[in-house]
Amino acid sequence: MAGRQPRFNQTTLIDTTPLPAEIPPVTEIGSSSAPLLSASFFIGARCKPYNDDFMQCKSESNGKGEIDCLKEGRKVTRCARSVIEDVNKHCLEEFRKHWTCLDNNNQQLWQCRPAEWKLNKCVFDNLKLEKVIPDTPAGETPVHLKKRSTYSHHGP
Repeated sequence: MAGRQPRFNQTTLIDTTPLPAEIPPVTEIGSSSAPLLSASFFIGARCKPYNDDFMQCKSESNGKGEIDCLKEGRKVTRCARSVIEDVNKHCLEEFRKHWTCLDNNNQQLWQCRPAEWKLNKCVFDNLKLEKVIPDTPAGETPVHLKKRSTYSHHGP
């Protein structure tokens, strides 16, 4: 028999320090990694100006970016949240199939290309956001558009 009583720290941790008034509050995205990965290229397409501002602020803040760049970070979060909401509103079925596939396949994008193609088409048709992989060599088919992947479970 143990000599001490067990303790469980399963409480919600809340930071009671208020943020400065000039930093507007923002609702968190509230999503797990699979939906965020599924929507990541669309978030990048719509939120590029906000992401660029945030990264520029971080690089110019000399190690104090977590404090100095809260305002820019909040803009990025708001933009990403809007993308997730729009994708849920217009392409919920395709989005759910793609991120569920990612969740079931260890976040391996190449295992979920057929679901991804349907999601990409739906998002482009409804939101005019296109998945573009940066630095893809000119004249070469981007990896997400190739019909056959060497290691995937699905056929050609």
